[in-house]
Amino acid sequence: MAVAFSGGRDSTALLHATVQHAQLAGIEVLALHVHHGLSVHADAWLRHVQTLCRRWARRGKPVRLVAEILDTRPRRGESVEAWARRERYRALVRMANAEDVDLVLLAHHRRDQAETFLLQSLRGGGVAALSSMPSIVRREGILWARPWLATSSEAIDNYVRAHRLRHVVDDTNDDARFARNRLRATVWPALQAAFPDVEATLAAAAQRVQDAAAALDEWARIDLANVEVDGALDIRAWRALSPARQRATLRAWLIRNRVEASHHLLDRLGREIDARSTGRWPVDEGELRGHRGRLRMFPGPFPLPLVAPGCTVRLDLRRPGLHRVPGWPGQIAVETVTSGGLPVSVAAEVDLRARQPGDRFQSGAGRPARSLKLQYQAAGLPAWERCGPIGCSAAQVVFVAGLGIDARAIARPGQPQVTLTWLPD
Repeated sequence: MAVAFSGGRDSTALLHATVQHAQLAGIEVLALHVHHGLSVHADAWLRHVQTLCRRWARRGKPVRLVAEILDTRPRRGESVEAWARRERYRALVRMANAEDVDLVLLAHHRRDQAETFLLQSLRGGGVAALSSMPSIVRREGILWARPWLATSSEAIDNYVRAHRLRHVVDDTNDDARFARNRLRATVWPALQAAFPDVEATLAAAAQRVQDAAAALDEWARIDLANVEVDGALDIRAWRALSPARQRATLRAWLIRNRVEASHHLLDRLGREIDARSTGRWPVDEGELRGHRGRLRMFPGPFPLPLVAPGCTVRLDLRRPGLHRVPGWPGQIAVETVTSGGLPVSVAAEVDLRARQPGDRFQSGAGRPARSLKLQYQAAGLPAWERCGPIGCSAAQVVFVAGLGIDARAIARPGQPQVTLTWLPD
């Protein structure tokens, strides 16, 4: 068992309460601390949590500190709050996995839940956002629990005073650049003065939205079973749904493919995807690609050919096996065959280059040699698979990645020959 431990009031109280109960059950508690480096006091906070955990351990408390110092920083223009949440979560996952922990307790309480609901409302959040924080959820193979999500902030204050717990005060909580801090400093006092039960009321609203979100997710999974084919989204079947069900199903499909289903992405895909779409939509972990009525997720990054226009790479492709192609993100598989292959004498010196205007390919004996664009279309090769190398011998095209061996270059019966297959990374 572990507790995400910042050293602040809430996490200190939760860690103390958890250790008290764990001692009776003979369970060790890990305090997981993430050093963000956002405050000049971050090193002092780390020393504080180290000192506190050592002191409790000397008193026989079953607690041990595990800390990680982040070595990344927000990208230019990126929300510091969003970056901190994302990197903190990733660090907690790494520490929990390293320690073989599958239960992590988080110190969020009822006011945190009410604030989250209000902030998401002000940001125009949908049902998923308004459902705020779940009390318990499994992600990345870890069970995340918030045992104090229904506990008031005042009750935690009372616990801290009763046990005389020392804790750090985060100076960034006063930074008005952050939306939650502005809410706490100016909006929340006025709300509480006008509506004394605002904390409980908003937290209860978040719970009701969670129930609605769970029902919508179940419905979306039912629809997804009817519009997903081999991991791809069948665009025509998906478009047959009502607009609300389209959005819910698309969101479920994106989440299944580990893509952040932001409002911006959902809106854009809703406008741009149709059954004839051949578009490409970059996402954080790769790229969404539409082709022949299917939408698929392709993990990235995607290396591009490094060979300059007009340059060639000569390879000896007589030997069966895999041959890495310098300058291209992939390799050519060579296999000995008895028919339909390239003569070994030609395969001994194949010049590989990028596609050029005027390149033509003959797909079979007796068929006309046509432009690569037409041949790619006939083969159903999507645009992102058309950038492989073109193989030539004496300036004549003999092999095209994705299409195979040009019929004009096929070996005569009885000639030693090999077949070539392009395998992109």
